Amino acid sequence: MSVDSQKPGTLTRPDGATIAYHRVPGRSPTVIFFGGFRSDMTGTKATSLDAWARRCGQAFVRFDYFAHGQSSGDFRDATVGRWLDDSLCVIDALTEGPLVLIGSSMGGWLSLLVARRHPARVAGWIGIAVAPDFTEDLMLQALSPAARATLEREGELRRPSRYSDEPDILTWRLIEEGRKHLVLRSPLRIAGPVHLFHGLKDPDVPWQHSQRVMQHIEAPDIAITYTKDGDHRLSTPADIERLLVTVETMCRHAD
Repeated sequence: MSVDSQKPGTLTRPDGATIAYHRVPGRSPTVIFFGGFRSDMTGTKATSLDAWARRCGQAFVRFDYFAHGQSSGDFRDATVGRWLDDSLCVIDALTEGPLVLIGSSMGGWLSLLVARRHPARVAGWIGIAVAPDFTEDLMLQALSPAARATLEREGELRRPSRYSDEPDILTWRLIEEGRKHLVLRSPLRIAGPVHLFHGLKDPDVPWQHSQRVMQHIEAPDIAITYTKDGDHRLSTPADIERLLVTVETMCRHAD
């Protein structure tokens, strides 16, 4: 049975919203994958990690945020704070003990916010084309004056997506609420090792953004790997192999 043919579990929030997830029982630490903006837990990186965890007997969790994948919600109501609440709900309900956090793109931001909330539990952090503070420093900065005026006036802006036939919907609410959760304005302290991956041909998040993240992090061991021809997804077989080697090493050293 493939990892994607299994029915996901569901967590129900107090407001009735549901969070879809897959959990692999296994040894500590628990590895948690945080997906990107408008991505979901059926992507190549998430399912490859799931298959690896099942082979190795490693505890692992992947999930969909509010208004993503198989979770409920309208994307126009989504905020960084809501996605953070979902992430914390998953951790509280489905994990115990030390954690190795893996964040892809926007998931890098959310996993850093989780690390800030649970510093003693983070045994390691891996960032893949990470985009912390992207609403303020990447999205908003990339808008033309006319597009920004439309966003502020109408409350939302539709933009073509590289990864979907459906356009991305950017809301002013997402921008404003995201300012409460910016992480690159002060040092980030992580107790375990840190490893970042970034493609030099990433069209969405400049590779320099990972350098900026690395400069802000205080950790006992920090490394960064650049892929010369790498894109934003970093999901080729070679990319996945590098990721699996890194997470396996982190888990082994966390024992």
